[in-house]
Amino acid sequence: MYLSFSILLAVAPAIVLVVYYYRQDNKRPEPKRLILRIFALGILSIIPSVFLEIIITSLSSLLAVYPVIHAAFQAFIVAALVEELMKFLVIRYFAFPRAEFDEVLDGIIYGVVASLGFACLENIVYVIGGGFQTALIRAFTSVPLHAFASGLMGFYIGKARFAKSKSERNKLMTRGLLIAVMIHGTYDFLLFSTPFWGFLPVLLIIPLLIGSYKALQNRISIAKELDNFR
Repeated sequence: MYLSFSILLAVAPAIVLVVYYYRQDNKRPEPKRLILRIFALGILSIIPSVFLEIIITSLSSLLAVYPVIHAAFQAFIVAALVEELMKFLVIRYFAFPRAEFDEVLDGIIYGVVASLGFACLENIVYVIGGGFQTALIRAFTSVPLHAFASGLMGFYIGKARFAKSKSERNKLMTRGLLIAVMIHGTYDFLLFSTPFWGFLPVLLIIPLLIGSYKALQNRISIAKELDNFR
């Protein structure tokens, strides 16, 4: 019963955030079937992520003698770059080419949905190992962070959908990916730095979450304005 409740608590934040951000697109909402597909692909994207993270981690063993550099590498490359890249590929190849992707805001929606599929399964894995407290902490930190970072990436993918050249499209997509990696990597680095800097850096997660949320809300407003002229 305890485990079942913990798993429910692990899944609930992702579902709530999917519904919340899906409702942001109230004029021309995306097909629910496609939303479910992107969510499912977000879940599946954790499989190649794990394999890549294992391989890259094994190559980073030489950095272990430099704790700060090693923590930064683990945070920004092993975790953030690999995971955000997997979500990016889901959006790029399974949502971006679809005719339904006809607004800048759609990029944000698909970015959030793909990330929350990923975060949902990741959360379940962590909760099985850590229980109720882990579920509660991650519900208000890790899961929203995934949504905010990938939602911001999705904004630039959405703008890229209407780019006038391939060069402009690639620049926008790269910018979105790098922003997501920086936000995600900063979050992980603050956690990974506790062994040598103590608990204090973890407190910085709060302003990181608030700032990321406000940035995403701002991009949603901009996306809606841009879409009004289409």
